[in-house]
Amino acid sequence: MEAGIPQFIEVGKGEDARKIAVRHDARGAQGVLWLSGFKSDMLGSKAEVLAQWAEEHELTCTRMDYSGHGESEGAFTDGTISRWLEEVKTVFAQFCKGPTVVIGSSMGGWMALLLAKALQEATLGSGHLNGIVLVAPAPDFTEELMWKHEFSEAVKQQIMETGRYERPSDYDEPYIITRALIEDGRRNLLLDAPIATGCPITILQGQRDEAVPWKHALRIVEGAMSEDVLLTLVKDGDHRLSRPEDLERMCDAVAALCVKSKAGD
Repeated sequence: MEAGIPQFIEVGKGEDARKIAVRHDARGAQGVLWLSGFKSDMLGSKAEVLAQWAEEHELTCTRMDYSGHGESEGAFTDGTISRWLEEVKTVFAQFCKGPTVVIGSSMGGWMALLLAKALQEATLGSGHLNGIVLVAPAPDFTEELMWKHEFSEAVKQQIMETGRYERPSDYDEPYIITRALIEDGRRNLLLDAPIATGCPITILQGQRDEAVPWKHALRIVEGAMSEDVLLTLVKDGDHRLSRPEDLERMCDAVAALCVKSKAGD
């Protein structure tokens, strides 16, 4: 596969089939998997820096776009947590062949934890997780952040009656929040039960994050069954955590987990 060109894999069957864009650079046995946030893609600054870092350290790097995101097929409004998780699991099974550190940003943090849960319950190919790095993680955001705290009763009624709500965004055009996304999110909630990952977790969280309050990260720490959980609070950090010092902190966190992985081999 030519560098810089994505390849496409098919996920789902029949009318539900869609082509998912993947950028996979195979190098060593050890790898990293990047999972983007809600309405973000694998060509964002954090993903690009991670890919460059992985190349410099001769690590296999896998990135993907969920359906309705970036270079993948499908409508964003068809997306649900379960649908995107199916895509994540398919990419992991096909491309992550050995010990892998998964890095999840914002909603990607929810996906990373759901992937870890799935791997505790079943085998997905030959790969396994040796660590998780969560950047401003937003597990359960559809329920805990949107439905319970952000949406007014009028917005909730609009979603239930019309099936959608155009939520203003600081980054792009409005996000269309569907009833299907909210209801499916409830089938994937993690924070009210023990969180099983089977590997160490590192969390990077800005205290000036207006999208995901920093105390949200504490619920992951409290729920994690692993004793190896490190939370770094960046006092002046926002939700993106994309400044040079933030990107360096992310790569250092990945490097530390890769070192632990090698030590355990």
